[in-house]
Amino acid sequence: MNDRGSSGTGEIPNRDAADFEAQAVRGLAVAYRRMREEIAKVIIGQDEVVDQLLIAMFSRGHCLLVGVPGLAKTLLVSTVARILQLSFRRIQFTPDLMPSDITGTDVLQDDPETGRRTFQFMQGPLFTHVLLADEINRTPPKTQAALLEAMQERHVTVGSNTYRLPSPFFVLATQNPIEQEGTYPLPEAQLDRFMFNTVVRYPSAAEELRILKQTTGSHEPELKPALTGQQILALQEVVRKVPVAEHVFLYARDLVRATRPNEPDASPFIKKYLSWGAGPRAGQYLILGAKARAILEGRFHVSTEDIRSVARPVLRHRILTTFQADSDGISPDDVVDKLIQMIPVAVQQKAKRIAGAPDDAAH
Repeated sequence: MNDRGSSGTGEIPNRDAADFEAQAVRGLAVAYRRMREEIAKVIIGQDEVVDQLLIAMFSRGHCLLVGVPGLAKTLLVSTVARILQLSFRRIQFTPDLMPSDITGTDVLQDDPETGRRTFQFMQGPLFTHVLLADEINRTPPKTQAALLEAMQERHVTVGSNTYRLPSPFFVLATQNPIEQEGTYPLPEAQLDRFMFNTVVRYPSAAEELRILKQTTGSHEPELKPALTGQQILALQEVVRKVPVAEHVFLYARDLVRATRPNEPDASPFIKKYLSWGAGPRAGQYLILGAKARAILEGRFHVSTEDIRSVARPVLRHRILTTFQADSDGISPDDVVDKLIQMIPVAVQQKAKRIAGAPDDAAH
C-alpha cells in the first residue's frame, strides 16, 4: 500500500488551500447525500453496505462482499457506477477462467498497409473503472493472482509489457459464504488487499415487503448522475489530506496491535480465541476509512468514533480465529467488538499512570 496512507497528519499548507479543500469537503457531503438518494431509488435497505462501499471508493480501496445470492450485490455495484458516470464490467469467475481472460492478451493481426503480421494487445474486462468480480473464490489461484496485481499495482502485465488501468479503479468481489464445494479460498495475502470485508445480510421484513412491491412492477427508476470520474479522483486526494490527531493515530495503532496473540501484553481473551492478528495495513485502512467517513459526513477532522465504525469491515478478514473460538461460537466480529470495549479502558489507565493516579484495576 502507498506510504501516504500512514504518514503525516494531513495539515493544509495555506489559507487558500484550506478554503478550497473545505469547500470540497462540503461538496462531497452534498454529493454523498445525493448519491444515497439515487441509490435508494433502486436498492432498498443495505445502508451499512452502501456506506462501506462508498467509503472504500473514496479511500481508493477495494471491497469483498460476503453474502448469499439474491441480495442485489450486482445491482448495487452497477447502480453506483451509473450515478458516478463510471464504466462497469462484471466477471463471472469460474474454475476454467484463465488470467488472460481477465487481463487481455496479445493477438496476431495482419497490417493491411505493410502486409506484415504484428501483435496487438486486446484489453480484457479488467480495463474498467468499476469491476465486479463475482464469486472470486471459484477461480484458480493463478487467475486470482492476476487480479491481485491489478488491485494492488493498478496495472496488468502481459508478456513483457505493462498496461495501466483506468483511474479511478475499484474492485468489488463477492463470495457465497454457504457453498464452498469446488472453490479456491482466497489466501490471506489477497484478502489483505481488500480494504473492507463487508457482510451483506438479509433485509428486514419491512424492507423485503418494499422489495417485492418495487421490483415486480413496471416502474423503472430514473437515476441522475452525481459525480464524474475526475471529481472522484480529486475527492480521493482531499480524503488523504484530512487531518488526524495524535490520539486517533494511537487508538488505531493500539486496536490493531491488540489483535496479535503473540504480543507480550496480549489479553487472555485474544490468546484464547485468535491464532493470528492483523498487520500494519489494517491500521492504514482504519485511518483512511475514518478519514473518508468523516468528510462524507461533512467533517474535516477524524474522531475515534470514526475508527470504531470501520473496525469490523477492516479487521474481520485480517484476524484468524482458533478452533476454541469456533467451538465457543466466537466470530471475528465478536472479537472486534470485545477489543473496542477493551481499548478505551487501556487508554484511560495509561493516562492515569502518566498522571500518577492509580489504575482502575487496582480498586
